[in-house]
Amino acid sequence: MGISTSLEIVSQTHSGMVRTHNEDSVGCESACGLVVLADGMGGYNAGEVASGIAVSVVTSEISQRLQTANLIDRDEVSGEELAVVLLRESVQKANLSIFHAAHSKPQYTGMGTTIVAGIFYDNRVAVAHVGDSRMYRLRGDVLETITHDHSLLQEQIDAGIISVTDARSSQNKNLVTRAVGIDAKVTAEVHVHDVLVGDLYLFCSDGLNDMVEDQDIQSVLYAMQSNLPLAADQLVQMANDNGGRDNVSVILVRAKAEFASPRGWFAKLLSYIR
Repeated sequence: MGISTSLEIVSQTHSGMVRTHNEDSVGCESACGLVVLADGMGGYNAGEVASGIAVSVVTSEISQRLQTANLIDRDEVSGEELAVVLLRESVQKANLSIFHAAHSKPQYTGMGTTIVAGIFYDNRVAVAHVGDSRMYRLRGDVLETITHDHSLLQEQIDAGIISVTDARSSQNKNLVTRAVGIDAKVTAEVHVHDVLVGDLYLFCSDGLNDMVEDQDIQSVLYAMQSNLPLAADQLVQMANDNGGRDNVSVILVRAKAEFASPRGWFAKLLSYIR
């Protein structure tokens, strides 16, 4: 079964209840199992410029490469699977594009963005992230945060300086320690995870998890997993009902069937067809 029929993907984004414009950007390429979400930062409208560049570059770079490449192929230099290499390289290309744009126009000075991107392939998902945009996984009735925030608050939690409970009311929520476009080089954290049929993945900006407790997110996903558009709407509505102090964006991906990559002679045949 093809990747586009094995996955159900929906997305939703909203400016929230306080901000006048939306600096989040989302992108979904169901034909190649790719989803990207970015949360921009910067003065004027620079944040939305940065997030838009990030989503555009990552989706276009990976989509083009997948026309002639197989994600399970190994990179000759690093030995890593192509899925991992493509995510890391495309985020760095987005980083350079934003960095150069920020230095070419005064109104874009200092702009940047967080990013979380996932490629679903071979019954797995490779996820890359920079900053505090997240990926969660609902497996059965258990919700788990898969990514690890690049933020001052997360470093304080890891060091035992502050508890997870106290972190909810911390003033340091939005201080990221890594972002795309701020420096000439950025390293995306990339990991690969097995995907089981029935898994539900949530990609979100911090406008969701800052406003909605994880247990409430879990309740919505578990109760509405058979209706992803409704689940996405409900998550955004809950964030806004709780104050909506930031833009809020979500992408939901549900694994409906297995999607193992072809191997051997069949894979070679597909490469000729491409």
